[in-house]
Amino acid sequence: MRTRSPAALLTAVALTLVGLGVPAPPPVTATAATADAAVTAALPYQDPALPVATRVDDLLARMSLDEKIGQMTQAERGSVTPADITSYRLGSVLSGGGSAPTPNTATSWADMYDRFANAALGTPLGIPMIYGSDAVHGHNNVVGATIFPHNIGLGATRDPELVRQIGRATAEEVAGTGVNWTFAPCLCVVRNDRWGRSYESFGEQPALVGTMTSVIDGLQGPALGGPASVLATAKHYLGDGGTTNGTDQGNTQLSEAELRAVHLPPFAEAVRRNVGSVMISYSSWNGQKLHGHGYLINDLLKGELGFDGFVVSDWNGIDQLDGATGFTAAEVRQAVNAGIDMVMAPTGWQQFIGYLRAEVQAGRVSQARIDDANRRILTKKFALGLFERSLADRSYTSTVGSAAHRALARQAVAKSQVLLKNEGGILPLATANNRIFVAGKSADNIGYASGGWTISWQGGSGAITPGTTILQGIRNTVASSSTVTYNATGTGIDSSYRAAIAVVGETPYAEGRGDRTGGMGLDSTDLATLDRLRAAGVPVIVVLVSGRPLDIAAQLPNWRALLAAWLPGTEGGGVADVLFGVRPPTGKLPVSWMSSAGQQPINEGDGKTPLFPYGHGLGYPGQPPTTPPPTTPPPTTPPPTTAPPSTPPAGAGCQVTYAVNEWNGGFSGNLTIRNTGGAALSGWTLGFTFPSTGQRVVQGWSARWSQSGTAVTASNETWNANLAAGASVGIGFNGSHTGSNPRPTGFTLNGQSCATD
Repeated sequence: MRTRSPAALLTAVALTLVGLGVPAPPPVTATAATADAAVTAALPYQDPALPVATRVDDLLARMSLDEKIGQMTQAERGSVTPADITSYRLGSVLSGGGSAPTPNTATSWADMYDRFANAALGTPLGIPMIYGSDAVHGHNNVVGATIFPHNIGLGATRDPELVRQIGRATAEEVAGTGVNWTFAPCLCVVRNDRWGRSYESFGEQPALVGTMTSVIDGLQGPALGGPASVLATAKHYLGDGGTTNGTDQGNTQLSEAELRAVHLPPFAEAVRRNVGSVMISYSSWNGQKLHGHGYLINDLLKGELGFDGFVVSDWNGIDQLDGATGFTAAEVRQAVNAGIDMVMAPTGWQQFIGYLRAEVQAGRVSQARIDDANRRILTKKFALGLFERSLADRSYTSTVGSAAHRALARQAVAKSQVLLKNEGGILPLATANNRIFVAGKSADNIGYASGGWTISWQGGSGAITPGTTILQGIRNTVASSSTVTYNATGTGIDSSYRAAIAVVGETPYAEGRGDRTGGMGLDSTDLATLDRLRAAGVPVIVVLVSGRPLDIAAQLPNWRALLAAWLPGTEGGGVADVLFGVRPPTGKLPVSWMSSAGQQPINEGDGKTPLFPYGHGLGYPGQPPTTPPPTTPPPTTPPPTTAPPSTPPAGAGCQVTYAVNEWNGGFSGNLTIRNTGGAALSGWTLGFTFPSTGQRVVQGWSARWSQSGTAVTASNETWNANLAAGASVGIGFNGSHTGSNPRPTGFTLNGQSCATD
């Protein structure tokens, strides 16, 4: 077999493309073609000892327009070849939901990634690519990966540290397949449960969602470029959880003050955590599509918030700007000028390249805008260490689906369970000498327990990936002296059973298809199963597997207990742990639970009476709901520090993070309070003083707020009164100010001075 030089190969590819009517890529000179054959650190951008900014400046000065446009282009793996990457100097490739190599294994992913990565290194300047994937609850496109609970369940844990550890474990599995960029976390604040992406939100309150940005620290690590460091993405900017009627990709109709107060704070917190990228929302704000909104992207995100990473579009997102199918040169111009740095053009990437080149040559997109986009993208590539370590890190491949990660996921499942009803204390069930009937379509179904964005885009049914179903978890938990009988429809139950566990709820869905515009109750299959169980005269315990609250008020009186399991993922043993009291229920509702579908939207503080309020969650008698077993960190996480002394010094018992978002005459304050003392708090009051007499708290959430003069206090609500050692709680307020708006200089918790972050 004759081996051709890189120059000859690229020339042949170029001639072929011209013959097909595709614009030819820039020619490769003999000098450029042989550059990577004699790689040295003689060129400044190749020298890892130099500052990143210096390397970026040097590389930018060497790049042609075509190379810069290539860096701004992202193609889907199914519509691009390694030769395309080399020819068009493409800067990024992604896997859409369910897009995977064959066979779908971690090793196959790493092999696929390396083929693409080597093609990028074969370009004249050897600029590495960055590969993106929707690892939104674990590395969920990969068969065998650990599937963690979806975000709504993690919001119920109220445990930012656990969420950080989940981010770290996910990063290890992602890195082991070569992927170095995840389109996560979703920082949407869900305000209408009809929305089909509700489960991608951590909850309905911006303060709660903001605390869960700790996942970014786990994904990216202490600094980009460290072991298993994966670039995180804050999405979808901005307001996608607040659309009218909960319509996916719909219109968020709010004043700017409301947009800033409800939907912006989590993104401000993500920027504070140095998130690497931000993805723009398909939705509109007051009728204007976000993908072309220069004020929200350029002025607010990049300017006011100081975001220094790069902005990426959503899948063909720029195609929605004019409302017609097929993106145009005008849409490309509007999106790029509005501040989008990298365009996800999955199948139309060649057309995008042609349009953008023409727009620059015509002066409608400035060279400065192209350079700014490239500077942002290249800065993250250098920071990630891709120029030194371009190929998959196979030392992490074995962590995909590892026992340690599955143990962490099981713990997260248990902590996400919210006990909503427990009449007569029927739970926890006895593990020994018991006779239990299990029914329901979701009891023995990994696909249903995992929901959408699992192996395929919309999710699936059955054993789509290895794991432990809820039924298996139950069987693994009970003693040999107990009997567990299972029938999905409830057929065969009789009065000899002491309890019936019905595992029912929603079947998988993802964006768009998951919107529920009508009723929001259980389906006919579930209702028939529940009727069968009830007819046997056996106490019915309902485990609800769903991505959001369902309309169950009419059926609730017939149930002895109700456990909201959300979408737990592959480790169903965590549900069984709570049912049998191996772990106490500690979850708190991250959203208000409707009394009927007609209440939607329903959120804390809107005057509507929910079936269960935001923050509701029962415990077991004699088991404090806020003191579960300690979290076990993944193997690569440093061991926890030693316990603080019994009499901590001032500032050692609490830590407060204070983040502010401002607009004309108004602002929102989002605070995270962490109990760093050695004992749990059974009630708390935060105090601080505004430096200016013109600063006022107007409205607050997740605490009872009061102000006297410049002194402000925030006391716990009933549902968040207990703050375990090491635990955190997020609270927030909207405020007004006249003149300046300085930050408070100190905080106290129950009268003790707190450290500040």
